[in-house]
Amino acid sequence: MSFKKFLASRTFFINLSIALFLIAILLFLTLQVLKIYTRHGQSNPVPNFYGMQKQEAETIAKQHNLKIIIIDSVYTDKVNPGEVIEQDPNAGFEVKENRTVFLTINSSNKEMVVLPKLTEISFRQAQVLVENYGFEVGEIAYQPSEYNNLVLTVKQDSAEIIEGSLLLKGSSIDFVIGRDSENKQTTLPYLIGLNVESAKEILTNAMLNFGVLIYDESILTADDTLNATIWQQRPETKRTSSVTLGTSVDLWITVDDEKINSTEEQEF
Repeated sequence: MSFKKFLASRTFFINLSIALFLIAILLFLTLQVLKIYTRHGQSNPVPNFYGMQKQEAETIAKQHNLKIIIIDSVYTDKVNPGEVIEQDPNAGFEVKENRTVFLTINSSNKEMVVLPKLTEISFRQAQVLVENYGFEVGEIAYQPSEYNNLVLTVKQDSAEIIEGSLLLKGSSIDFVIGRDSENKQTTLPYLIGLNVESAKEILTNAMLNFGVLIYDESILTADDTLNATIWQQRPETKRTSSVTLGTSVDLWITVDDEKINSTEEQEF
């Protein structure tokens, strides 16, 4: 039989059909194996590891067929030491099994920072340096000097500290500032309706001290404290418009809007 006749024969078409069928089966089986191997379309949400200790996070990760690696630790006083404070991927992100989740935990050791040179410069310059290095401005005291507003000494816990000292990040630094007049006055800021952090910043910028913080009966939880606003201050702006530099200002805080509105109406 010639080749042309064979191509046109029934035997050729039967063999071709069988070959195509076998190829189709082989392709189907290959795709199924690949789908199983790569778990095509199978993914699960990443659990929320925030607030967990390492051992608990490992247990949860194992239950979800995931792996965890701790890649960093940073210090914050807002959560307990060893707790997870960051994760990548974030909670809820869809991933396949055996994916690694990278965690950052809260360090048990506070971060230490080298104190920059804060003396023999203006208080404004020192204030910027203190904030940039992660410290806080504490008490401000004044001392007679021919150099007005120049930082003469910096202290912590009543002890003088010098450039290069190793201090806890976030700790307060007290200032002794030169003043050419014993009774120099500054405008008393109006703080009613502000939160505590804003009030602290304004007082520091006015070279006044943050005094006593008094909570009223409406503040019951930590969230209340964070959301509280100032409803009363001493000295009061309605009684005096200016005070001596370094004066301490006491603050009363509340989450009761009626108190704040009542105080504002009285002021104005």
